Amino acid sequence: MLTIKNLEAGYGKVHVLHGISLEVPKGKVVTLIGSNGAGKTTTMRAISGMISPTAGEITLNGERIDGMESFSIAKRGLAHSPEGRRVFATMTVTDNLTLGAFPRLTGSRPKGDVAGDLVRAMDLFPRLKERRNQLAGTLSGGEQQMLAMARAVMLNPEVVLLDEPSMGLAPILVEEVFKIIANLKSQGVTMLLVEQFAAAALNVADYGYVLENGRISVHGEASRLKDDPAVKAAYLGGGH
Repeated sequence: MLTIKNLEAGYGKVHVLHGISLEVPKGKVVTLIGSNGAGKTTTMRAISGMISPTAGEITLNGERIDGMESFSIAKRGLAHSPEGRRVFATMTVTDNLTLGAFPRLTGSRPKGDVAGDLVRAMDLFPRLKERRNQLAGTLSGGEQQMLAMARAVMLNPEVVLLDEPSMGLAPILVEEVFKIIANLKSQGVTMLLVEQFAAAALNVADYGYVLENGRISVHGEASRLKDDPAVKAAYLGGGH
């Protein structure tokens, strides 16, 4: 489904990723964990076209997408829920969700049942249904995170990138966000998840990769990584 081979990327002369490779199979949840500054968000940005890789290959359904503009990648079915939410603050919840389906409305992706998907998105995120006519900028941080996730799902994507969905949220909202991720997983949504709470990420994921200093240090079935002494010592202690 989504394959990354020997990916290198960074910002100007600063090299962040040093030849990482990973796979996200169809219908699976794969998580990328690591400390702050390891390169997790850079990986997501390189995949979705927010920055251009300097080397390596990224393929989606067998088609190379590395070097493409973000809008072209979105047309091919990759949705990105970015770190920091980035909702359209002066637009309503409903309009934000409708914008998520923009490629479907313009014919660059199969249209399908956009109206029905809008109803399903609000059923999946009940808080958004209650606030459907509210301006996105007036939502709480947790509600904005849910809106960013729901907006990504409105693309009816092949793959969803979720970058730090729990960042800045109260524990009760973190739990709610992960219940929603588990629900999406049960519906067969393919996801690549970057998450600061490694234990929660490994609990919901099928497979995991650990990123250290821009390189994959270890990877394997999520259940195995949870029991790996080195992973436990580095990422699963101290409240994680």
